[in-house]
Amino acid sequence: MNNTTTKTTSSHWGAFNVTTRGDRIVSVSDFPNDPNPSSIPHILPEAVHHSSRVMRPSIRKSWLENGPLHQQSRKLRGNEEFVELPWDEALDIAAKELERVKKQSGNASIFGGSYGWASAGRFHHALGQVHRFLNCTGGYVSSVASYSTAAAQAIIPHVFGIHFLKLMWSELNTWPMIAEHTQTLVMFGGINPKNSQVSMGGVTHHETNPWFEEFEKRGIKRVNISPQRTDTPDGAEWMAIRPGTDTAMMLGLAWVLDAEKLADYGFLEKYCTGYEKFQKYLVGKSDGQPKTPEWAAKICGVDDATIRNLARTMAETRTLITVAWSLQRAEHGEQPYWMAATLACMLGQIGKPGGGIGYGYGAIGGIGVSVKRLGGLTFPQKRNSVKEYIPVARVADMLLHPGEGFEFNGQQLNYPNIKLVYWCGGNPFHHHQDLGRLEMAWQQPETIIVHEPWWTATALRADIVFPATTPYERQDIGRAQGDSYLFHMPALISPVGEARDDYEIFSQLAQRMGIEEEFTENRTTDEWLRHLYSEFSEQCEKDNIPIPNFDSLVEQNWVNLPVRSAAFSEIPFATFINDPQASPLNTPSGKIEIFSDTIASFNYDDCPGHPTWLPPTEWLGASSAIKHPLHLVSPQPGDKLHSQMECAIADIPGERPTLMTIHPDDASSRSIIEGSIIRVFNDRGSCLAKAHLSKDIVVGVVALPTGAWFTPDNSGTDSQGNPNVLTRDVGTSRLGQGSSAHSCLVDIEPWNSL
Repeated sequence: MNNTTTKTTSSHWGAFNVTTRGDRIVSVSDFPNDPNPSSIPHILPEAVHHSSRVMRPSIRKSWLENGPLHQQSRKLRGNEEFVELPWDEALDIAAKELERVKKQSGNASIFGGSYGWASAGRFHHALGQVHRFLNCTGGYVSSVASYSTAAAQAIIPHVFGIHFLKLMWSELNTWPMIAEHTQTLVMFGGINPKNSQVSMGGVTHHETNPWFEEFEKRGIKRVNISPQRTDTPDGAEWMAIRPGTDTAMMLGLAWVLDAEKLADYGFLEKYCTGYEKFQKYLVGKSDGQPKTPEWAAKICGVDDATIRNLARTMAETRTLITVAWSLQRAEHGEQPYWMAATLACMLGQIGKPGGGIGYGYGAIGGIGVSVKRLGGLTFPQKRNSVKEYIPVARVADMLLHPGEGFEFNGQQLNYPNIKLVYWCGGNPFHHHQDLGRLEMAWQQPETIIVHEPWWTATALRADIVFPATTPYERQDIGRAQGDSYLFHMPALISPVGEARDDYEIFSQLAQRMGIEEEFTENRTTDEWLRHLYSEFSEQCEKDNIPIPNFDSLVEQNWVNLPVRSAAFSEIPFATFINDPQASPLNTPSGKIEIFSDTIASFNYDDCPGHPTWLPPTEWLGASSAIKHPLHLVSPQPGDKLHSQMECAIADIPGERPTLMTIHPDDASSRSIIEGSIIRVFNDRGSCLAKAHLSKDIVVGVVALPTGAWFTPDNSGTDSQGNPNVLTRDVGTSRLGQGSSAHSCLVDIEPWNSL
């Protein structure tokens, strides 16, 4: 096959055209319908055909020789060669090991790990594939929530009575509504177009930047409250805040609203519960400390006059408060989300177009788009018979402390005793915190099985590695919430090496374990795609949405569905606001809960019954800042999704180690110059980075994006610049148990390779 062809496919970072010649991807070009396409896919040819591809089934040498019960062998994970085996032999070994663990320790000793970014395709969704397979075997220990939004997912149902993801997709102002009605846009953590390049399942119209251009034309006041000026498009007023102190600043704003009688007390009485208890804390009656702008300024670094003026502007204009995901990825991350809701309630603008509160703008694409939401196209996972689960960010705790108790959202749970980890889709040695601690935890299970296209840090630390196809080596259907496009994602090239897709691998394992019919339902991949598409077609017909039949979609490659319109914009919480008695919220009070009796009953000192300023263990005001005086933030990278395709980026001269943004004052005092290699360190670990000096970051703060593949040298220093060798692996609180990545202190110094 030597012909050259060009077809369109989709990804989490959007649609693009791929040109192939024979069985090689030779180039990528932009999808013409995208007004602001992402540059991420242009590295695709180098990544798909990279030398780090897993070419054949591989088993770690000492595990193969000594078996899974040899404890010393586990310490060699990440530092030992693999033995390549034929597919049949490797599948036999894996099936036998799964059966052994099930028989000896039960399904509650199997952890099914995945993170749903492996493919934008609806059928070849790694998370759905591994969970369905493990459910067919009798179940597995699962995880709940996500590294990105765990604290938000815990607190928002208590406050608004709605799941956070549903609130984010359906109860927020759309971009057209903001443009039409908002006068003041207050962005805690910013709204970053870099992050909105990607979205679960894809984003075909990258429109954050174009909308901000429209906001500027319409004279909307934009306020960026963030440690970095670049967290919003150019033109916003920058209020340079210290990381982790947003709750304190919000309290200062709230104090002004209350003291100057600018709060909407009628709204608080009619639609909220618990304000009077919160107010006692706000004015200092309950703890002796009024939350004045002067008090807030000392904590957050934004001066008190600025806080006062902003509070008055917010009260005088139609104001939308937005909160980035990054704020809740910190110790006590529940508090800024709860406090932002309280501040919006005090303004009384929830339920008014262009006003109120919004979460997640800029975190992913699709948020704010005025589009009719369509369900379906989901590979069914079946029922999990195992009831044990963990919050997703507590995986190292689980492996290190089997049987120990922990608290989570009012529940007393115990960590299961995991003997086998099955990971399909995702790289925990990229996104988990304190990677040195995770490496110790990773030595505890008897067996680790991984599906992976590339030799990532996770694959290198597995026992059995099955080579998996990339989305460009199999056919699928692409369709995302917040997007109007429907794609047939063709198999652009044959599988690289001996790679197989997850469905084929699990089908072969299921056949060996006697559950093939239960897993496959006697359907091939093509039959599953047609079955899922048929169900989707029936739903679209009910919604009067015309779509082509499956064969026509294959022929057309993609279609733009008529589901994008300003007519699909609905005012957030309008039904509740119009008649709170007839349409109460799903909270105990039926109202927005500024004070939660439920949370108060948990007696958590790290998450009381109302929004509270709780100093993190690591922040610029902590005593530990004497030893490590710089606050590290670790934002998402702009050149890829998480760590995907990092192998090819690392090959580009000068691209590694990762670029760290430093204020010139912090660099000068340490004799660091632009472009120099530096060592970033704290008591948890160290990594290398390349210095980028900028006044667009707060003094005392450094920013090192995630995404580098964890590659420690002989001294243990990560050579590529992965910030998670430095971050702290503790839960946000006992309520959310989320990731606390942004509560991290470090220091930096010039690095001398000699």
